[in-house]
Amino acid sequence: MSGRSRVIAVHPLIWPDCRNVRDLAGLPTTTGELQPDRLIRSDNLDQLTPTGRAAVEALDISRFVDLRSAWECETWPSPYADDARWRNVPLWDPGDRDVSDLDLFEMYRILIDDYNARVASAVTAIADAPPGAVVVNCHAGKDRTGIVIALTLDLSGVPEDLIATDYATSEASASTILRLLGHVRQRYGGTRQYLLGSGASRAKLDVLIARLTT
Repeated sequence: MSGRSRVIAVHPLIWPDCRNVRDLAGLPTTTGELQPDRLIRSDNLDQLTPTGRAAVEALDISRFVDLRSAWECETWPSPYADDARWRNVPLWDPGDRDVSDLDLFEMYRILIDDYNARVASAVTAIADAPPGAVVVNCHAGKDRTGIVIALTLDLSGVPEDLIATDYATSEASASTILRLLGHVRQRYGGTRQYLLGSGASRAKLDVLIARLTT
């Protein structure tokens, strides 16, 4: 990462009453840039009004990757829960250890280190979706979504400073996700090696990069 911060063009999507939705198109990679209508991050879709639902349906969305726990999905059901495009890939389970008293980086690190198979499943859920846009969401669209999106962007060759800038758009501290990416690099040798060691195949990761960048 360079010492200078760069400004990126944010592509917010108006999905009433969601408040943290954006298309990640235009982020530069080592081979080009992320293409439009390929990867969208969002907060909880149960907030969608009829106008919001219409805005979603106006796009060619092939999969909704919902990272919330089963309890959250039951309490705040997604309007797409009965839709074949919806896939629940919970990163936290109600039976997991309570980490609510830890700082964000430590929470993220535990998720990366102790529940790596879940994280890899979330990333591969983007890779094996049918052609079209993939929406990744959790509750606020910041933490769980932020981790999965950061790893996906890093795998695709987006510079770390721009990954951090996107993360910070969700009213978060850029330093948190930079620390996490540094941890992945130092402990696992980088995002690609981390995902391969967590159950993702080389073919799936290559497909993911291709669908986002070509």
